[in-house]
Amino acid sequence: MDRDIDMDTTVATIIGFIAGYLDRSGLDGYVIGLSGGLDSSLSATLATKAVGPGRVFGVLMPYRSSSESTMQDAMLLVKKLGIDHRLVDISPMIDAYYTKIDDRNRLRAGNKMARERMTILFDIAHEMQRLVLGTGNRSEICLGYTTLYGDSACSINPIGELYKTEVRLLATELGVPEAIINKTPSADLWAEQTDEGEIGVTYTVIDRLLQRIVDDGVTSMSQLESEGFEADSISRVVSLFNRNAFKRRLPEIAPLGKPAIPHGLELDT
Repeated sequence: MDRDIDMDTTVATIIGFIAGYLDRSGLDGYVIGLSGGLDSSLSATLATKAVGPGRVFGVLMPYRSSSESTMQDAMLLVKKLGIDHRLVDISPMIDAYYTKIDDRNRLRAGNKMARERMTILFDIAHEMQRLVLGTGNRSEICLGYTTLYGDSACSINPIGELYKTEVRLLATELGVPEAIINKTPSADLWAEQTDEGEIGVTYTVIDRLLQRIVDDGVTSMSQLESEGFEADSISRVVSLFNRNAFKRRLPEIAPLGKPAIPHGLELDT
């Protein structure tokens, strides 16, 4: 990143957010899906610091083609944090729907897996009287690199304002295992699948671009190019940002002129 984040302030703010939301909910803790990846590892680490390991519950949900290393990394984090966990193999659910997964439907199947995992998390959260902790970062949210009602669904999201490169910095600061920090970002949807390979731009470039366009409001193509960004990278990031805008909003409701529904209600005595 071109600019530094205040680590202490960022950690304190997120920890306060996680602890405060749970306290107001009256529920017993958090449930989080652990993929062995960087984002879920950081979210789980922050939650453990915020409410203690006894109130954070990890769920590992591999499909039969998931790489063995992802489960090893997830278990490494479970042991480091000292949290309880459960393993739920989603293969029977997915295989009951898809008789075959190949190049023609592997993206559909990947989205199905993401949604299957989220339904499991919300069910376990209901069982345990807990909230589902989100794991999506700002880079993914901006580009729509997420499955709607899948990995984007959660009760709260502690890292949604951290770009991917900031997630890595914070994870390093908080002692997330190096094996997780140094691995190539991947949703593990199929063999050798990587985030940056699918997007076509590295996270380093993506995050610098999003900082300038989204955070700083720079909309001049010529200015961005003069700052060293390649035209293809700019176009790819902007295209994904615009194409997937619907993922950043609640479903559209036909307007009939009624007032917006408030966040909460308070009655006068």
